[in-house]
Amino acid sequence: MSNRTILLWFRNDLRICDNEMISMALEKASHILPVYIYDPRMFMITDLGLKKTGVMRAQFINESVRDLQQSFRSLGGELLIQQGLPEEIIPQLAEKYGVDEVYHHREVAQEETHVSALVEEALWKLQLNLRHFIGHTLYHKEDLPFPIKDIPDDFNLFKRKTVKEGVIRPSIQIDRQMSFVGNIEEGRVPNLSDLGFNDGEITRASEASIIGGESQALTQLNKLIENDDKDLSESGLSPWLNLGCISVHTFYHNLVNKARFPKAIFNKLMDELWWHDYYRFMFKKYGNKFFKLEGFADETPRYVDDDHDFETWQKGQTSNEDVNAIMKSLYETGYINQQMKFAAASYLVHDLKVNWLRGAAYFEEKLVDYSPASNYGSWAHVAGVGSSPKHNLKYIV
Repeated sequence: MSNRTILLWFRNDLRICDNEMISMALEKASHILPVYIYDPRMFMITDLGLKKTGVMRAQFINESVRDLQQSFRSLGGELLIQQGLPEEIIPQLAEKYGVDEVYHHREVAQEETHVSALVEEALWKLQLNLRHFIGHTLYHKEDLPFPIKDIPDDFNLFKRKTVKEGVIRPSIQIDRQMSFVGNIEEGRVPNLSDLGFNDGEITRASEASIIGGESQALTQLNKLIENDDKDLSESGLSPWLNLGCISVHTFYHNLVNKARFPKAIFNKLMDELWWHDYYRFMFKKYGNKFFKLEGFADETPRYVDDDHDFETWQKGQTSNEDVNAIMKSLYETGYINQQMKFAAASYLVHDLKVNWLRGAAYFEEKLVDYSPASNYGSWAHVAGVGSSPKHNLKYIV
């Protein structure tokens, strides 16, 4: 081990178990500096008048950061927590603590990759390297049977070829003997009011039943493995998977080696992971195409796009009581299952004929289990402009 210090920049990877970034840093450095940054751009108001991150997900993030902080403290270290722009804060920390290299997990959506690029540029001026890790997918891109540019758009073909020819790596074992940078100020997780939420929102978040953090993720995984519900339709782990409180590898290896589900349920749970990987790799392949109204269609869909209809959908005040119940549950809890997401999205697009990007942005604000790839990828399919033609609904013309 060399006499080096590596800064670990945590984003959507709030765990210690099966975290290659940590494992590699422990191998390459004599000291590590774990850092989490609350970027104000995560909590801004968009052009549609919606928040990038709603209060339920903000609460979930806070709980997950706090849990990671406690994990590092139990190992004799500290998670340094900051608020501000990563491209300004990380270089400052690098100079202050004599950092030799910065590690982080690579993202795939435009805004997240743009922030990475800004940090990389700022570090380059200090002649420091930003090293990227891939830790959000079941398959590492190097283990796919095709390069990213040649990944089949058809989901079924992607799945079939990858199952047959791809390789799934084992989970990474983390050495719990860690040496941290000393004299670090005690990190403070910001209050929700610090992040711009009002008293009413904070009260609603205080009643949330979904609790963030790696500890809770592992508890939920164990409950799933022991579940004997014959009607189980999905894992319920998406909030923790999408924030990286638990890795897809940990989920997969527990599912394969410990669970005793009937084949039909096992296949449903595996399909969650397949779609999770598919959308991330499609984002890597096509980037901003998923944020365009026309998506992958030959022509741009046309919508009535009535503001009143969009508002009644948001508030759960449409003429469809099932959709109303789904939207009220989303507002109150921040979580609805995949079938509910599909029903609510389909009603907005095909019954109310409202621009699908507005619906996707509303889900972005409200969902605890939001991720750019899965959210915008699945909304595009509902709107009929998604990347896998066989999974598109007929779009509005």
